[in-house]
Amino acid sequence: MGKGGEKGEEVGEREAQSRLYSWEEIRRHNLRTDKWLVIERKVYNITKWAARHPGGSRVISHYAGEDATDAFWAFHLNPSFVQKFLKPLLIGELAPGKPSQDRGKNAQAGWLQHDFGHLSVFKKSKWNHIVHKFVIGHLKGASANWWNHRHFQHHAKPNIFKKDPDVNMLHIFVLGDSQPVEYGKKKLKYLPYHHQHEYFFLVFPPFLIPVYFQIQIIMTMIRRRFWADLAWAFSYYMRYFIMYIPFYGVLGSLFLLTFVRFLESHWFVWVTQMNHIPMDIDCEKHRDWLSAQLAATCNIEQSFFNDWFTGHLNFQIEHHLFPMMPRHNYWKIAPLVKSLCTKYGVHYEEKSLGKAFRDIVGSLKKSGALWLDAYLHK
Repeated sequence: MGKGGEKGEEVGEREAQSRLYSWEEIRRHNLRTDKWLVIERKVYNITKWAARHPGGSRVISHYAGEDATDAFWAFHLNPSFVQKFLKPLLIGELAPGKPSQDRGKNAQAGWLQHDFGHLSVFKKSKWNHIVHKFVIGHLKGASANWWNHRHFQHHAKPNIFKKDPDVNMLHIFVLGDSQPVEYGKKKLKYLPYHHQHEYFFLVFPPFLIPVYFQIQIIMTMIRRRFWADLAWAFSYYMRYFIMYIPFYGVLGSLFLLTFVRFLESHWFVWVTQMNHIPMDIDCEKHRDWLSAQLAATCNIEQSFFNDWFTGHLNFQIEHHLFPMMPRHNYWKIAPLVKSLCTKYGVHYEEKSLGKAFRDIVGSLKKSGALWLDAYLHK
């Protein structure tokens, strides 16, 4: 580009920076067709860009009308690279005197994103993208895009109804304290929720992966036209049946595949839900990054068995604060995160593996009781 073009860009950027906005005005731009967000006091119009966002349109849209600084640092390993995409979206800055965080939030964990970023040895590249597709698609028979679509939203807004797909229970369970009361007052009874802590064992662990995830993955790949993911998944099934049909036949191979996923589903549900279901589950409260992640997650005590059994996801708090950090580094920063929480008075919950499992059932029982009370008396 010539000097004239570069000078024009600089002038345009200066003009954008000269425009000043208040939080009251920014909050109004949180609609499907009108989305603004703030990163380090700079205001960006992401309305058109959201559809092209590599992490998915929903995860970035969840921060429309809000400050997204901490989330930006958590999800982007190379922020300087991302800046070239942000620059054309810049429309102004926060007015002087306006707080950097909206709704009384405190930027409590921002320095963590900078200081601990070097612990992440993962560097995003074309090859990492291909490896991800290979592992999720060819080795697991799933969709990398589907997984990113769910998982990024979960980390961006954990345990938030309508924003975290992991708490979308399709009316099978009611979670937290507010949803059961809402269902009860509206006389909604898709299932006997006061018994959900009992039928949980018959529904959630055995069917999540082999039934619900399997159907959702296939439908998502077809509906969203993830043809590359569909090809990777097809290669998994081709490889699997070519290998096992000579030994077990068609029906035997199908049974083996279903049984393995049945066992995997049990492990997956208990390991992932023990950190989330007993925690705060509610509608959007616009918490700061640190408070939001700590309210939605808890840790399991460190031990050789717990580290191995959970794949280091016993450090769920650190996993949520630093979603791009390799799991084997969580133990290094856990003491520093604890000290930060102590400093700011944020509750850092850690429990034994057995108690974590019991708390899943206890939480479902408590929510079911809240539903029954609201259903019968309010």
